[in-house]
Amino acid sequence: MHPIEHFRTITRHRHMVLRHCIKAGIPLQGLLHDLSKFTPTEFIPGMLYWQGTRSPNEKERELFGYSEAWMHHKGRNKHHFEYWNDINPATKVYEPVEMPTRYLIEMFCDRVAASKIYRGEHYKNSDPLDYFLMGMKRKRPIHPKTAKKLHFLLKMLAEQGEDKTFAYIRRMRKADRKRHAPKMK
Repeated sequence: MHPIEHFRTITRHRHMVLRHCIKAGIPLQGLLHDLSKFTPTEFIPGMLYWQGTRSPNEKERELFGYSEAWMHHKGRNKHHFEYWNDINPATKVYEPVEMPTRYLIEMFCDRVAASKIYRGEHYKNSDPLDYFLMGMKRKRPIHPKTAKKLHFLLKMLAEQGEDKTFAYIRRMRKADRKRHAPKMK
């Protein structure tokens, strides 16, 4: 068991996500990010399967064929595309739903922070994009528009760096807020 190491890892991750969310213009989401990781359902498997170089959920999945901690986590945290699946009224089948912009931005911040935590001194701005592309080789329940937007942001990070990407994200968030603002008569 590694309770201290796991606590340090998730705390470092949350602090890094908070810094990224502040840069992205969503500080409250950064402050509230991943609080479910401190619940017994997520924390206990996290400390049992902690390795320091990858998510404990991966080890739990290898051992049991599923990760109860991950299922708990994705069902409570809107910054995971797996949360955004619902029954299509026309087909009566569960299908991916496009993520709202603010959660897409938090997902971007989360992926960058996770790459930095797990890659450590070997981190490169292309790592989050590489991880995303590796995951897309498997059939995953992500809405095509969400996947396209996330890919765009991760590619921008890889090619243009953090400053330009976060500046773009702040403009994107501002435009989204304008688009969804109540119309005045």
